[in-house]
Parts: sequence; C-alpha cells; structure tokens
Amino acid sequence: MRLNVNELDYEVDADPSTPLLYVLADDLHLKGPRFGCGLAQCGSCSVLLNGREIRSCVTPLAAVDGAITTLEGLPQFYAKTKGLAAAPELHPVQQAFLEEQAPQCGYCYNGVSIKAAELLSQKVDPSEADIRQAMDGHLCRCGTYPRIMKAIRRAATEMKK
Repeated sequence: MRLNVNELDYEVDADPSTPLLYVLADDLHLKGPRFGCGLAQCGSCSVLLNGREIRSCVTPLAAVDGAITTLEGLPQFYAKTKGLAAAPELHPVQQAFLEEQAPQCGYCYNGVSIKAAELLSQKVDPSEADIRQAMDGHLCRCGTYPRIMKAIRRAATEMKK
C-alpha cells in the first residue's frame, strides 16, 4: 500500500486492516503519534488526514486516502497552508507549547498539537469556546489544560503576524 506521510511517499507492506498508528510507529518509526487508549478516546494517536484530525489507533490502512501529517510534519503543513517558501523549524503551535511549558509527561502533546494545528488552519482567531470545543476529547494526564489553552492562544496570535 502507498502512503503519503509528511509530504513523503512510502510503500508499506501491511494488512489493510492494520491500524494506521502501527504502520506510522513500527514501519515508519515516527514518534509523534502514540498509543494511548486504543479506543480513539484520548487523542494521543491523532494525525491529520487531508488536514483533518483522525485517530490513527482505530483507522485501518484501507480507510486512508490522502495526505497524512504527523507531529513531525506540522512545520511543513504550516508552510503549505500559509504558502511559505520554506517550512519553519517548528509549527507555531509547537513553539508556543514550548514557550508556555504546556507539555509535561508528553501523553497529550501529540494530540493537542495536531488538533490545535487543525483548528488554527481553519480559524485565525478562535474564541475560548472554540479552543475548548476543539480540545474536548484530548486527555492530559498532568492537567496542564490552562497552559495548553494559553499556548494555543499564543500560537494564534503568532500566526496572525
């Protein structure tokens, strides 16, 4: 099966019923999407498929049709959506998460970053309610929700410049 992941094409030899997460982690050795609950309830395995968040732990390869973006590919996703000639080192969401010290143990970091990147690609000035709704279904074991919210607002401000 052929996959486009982070702007690169891969040929993978896996059963079509294999969850996308397993191929990303085991075959492509990507560290962004993580196994959390295996039930699409925590968000740790989130990736973008054609710019929309999906839960890769429950998405079989057979259902994947289009471009996949993982945490590692967020800078390229940002450059593409903004029409930039070159990708920055980090997506503004990733930079804001570092500056606000939002991630702690790392359990939620992938999912909230992916979802925040999706949100900010669709809404340049999201309200507090927009952000809360987007983050619904993303579990943070360390409870850094206030810092996550602050980081997303910071990224939104940076992306408007």
